[in-house]
Amino acid sequence: MPAGGFVPDRRVLLKWMAALPWLGYFAAQDVWAKAQKAAKLSFTDNIYTRIGVRPIVNARGTWTFLSGSLELPEVRAAMQQAAGHFVDMFELQRGAGRRLAELSGFESGMVTAGAAAAMATATAACIAGTDPDRIWQLPDTTGLKGEVILLGGRSAFDSAIRAAGGKLVLARTPEDLKAAINEKTAMVYSTDTGACLERALAVTKQAGVPMLVDWAANIPPFENLSLAAKLGADLFTVSGGKGLCGPQCAGLLLGRKDLIEAALANSSPWEGAVCRPMKVGKEEIMGMLAAVEAWKHKDLPSLNREWNGRVERIARIVETVPGVKTRIEIPADGNSYPTLTVTWDEAAFKLPVADCVAKLRDGEPRIEVMSSSNPSLVLHRDARAADPKAPRGEHPNLLQIVSMTLQPGEDLIVGKRLREVLNEARKNA
Repeated sequence: MPAGGFVPDRRVLLKWMAALPWLGYFAAQDVWAKAQKAAKLSFTDNIYTRIGVRPIVNARGTWTFLSGSLELPEVRAAMQQAAGHFVDMFELQRGAGRRLAELSGFESGMVTAGAAAAMATATAACIAGTDPDRIWQLPDTTGLKGEVILLGGRSAFDSAIRAAGGKLVLARTPEDLKAAINEKTAMVYSTDTGACLERALAVTKQAGVPMLVDWAANIPPFENLSLAAKLGADLFTVSGGKGLCGPQCAGLLLGRKDLIEAALANSSPWEGAVCRPMKVGKEEIMGMLAAVEAWKHKDLPSLNREWNGRVERIARIVETVPGVKTRIEIPADGNSYPTLTVTWDEAAFKLPVADCVAKLRDGEPRIEVMSSSNPSLVLHRDARAADPKAPRGEHPNLLQIVSMTLQPGEDLIVGKRLREVLNEARKNA
């Protein structure tokens, strides 16, 4: 019988029966202690703990402030090999660009210091081109086409565009785009997908203005690389430290050959280029190539089944707490991994989502889960606060668990700990 003397109804009893294999495992082997003991080198004695930093059980996903994703073994091996040689960085970027073109369907490509660096580099390329005088002039755009239209409104990352000299112009919809384009427009930036992106591309193609499509978190599926090329994106970026599981400080900029040449001319190792500080090393370049090569051969349905199994086990465990409900979905607009949402009556439990998140974070091991909180957002301002005209609505604070960043066995640790927190709150209330 569950703790606290609660007599379950039929539905709760069925949930307990579904969870019995895992609860029995806890009782028979004390998986909490055993998991921590097995992970001792991971959580209590490692290169981070020696300087006072606590490693994390990451159930939140590939957030930059949580160090992104874990590199694929192929990536680590490639970076180790790359570290053993000197190369000409101009030659290396062009060699990488040729291979990226073969893998993606774009005309060319380059490796950047992340997707935000790709935004800055693309902006510089579209404003200055390959003209040395214009490259030297940036970020001053006097006398140059310096406007960048943000389709859909501002974002937390548009400072990358402004850093290269871009002046922001807002267009809400593809229908607003035509009126926003003028003789000063250097580039259009969009994170849209599907029909909305196709309508916008039709406008920019007719106007002769290049568009940068930012799908930083939209891989997997790997096919999105070639999809963006087929849709006709002039420039395209994706992060290396998210779903690609490449180097955290790397990303891709793919697109038209002339624009990639301009992007290279505005980047490291060119001294005096505005994006010179956004340096990417030989190790990151080869690591990104290895990540793209690896994903070309991965079985995403098999990975989704594995990831789904992790959050299913957590769901079965926490649903044994009366009043707790769960659902599993795969988001369609990026970070497309099986994601578990856990809900309860916060008033009845006297446990707000924020307090539950804090209890998981403060425990041992430290567990990070998803909620509406974003500790890495400057001044804790969201995109709606930065743009007063943006539509507003109620966004409930949900506790979510992202499967992809959980390592084998950590699902049981998360499930048991979350069940303990919820059950304690229910009994106390």
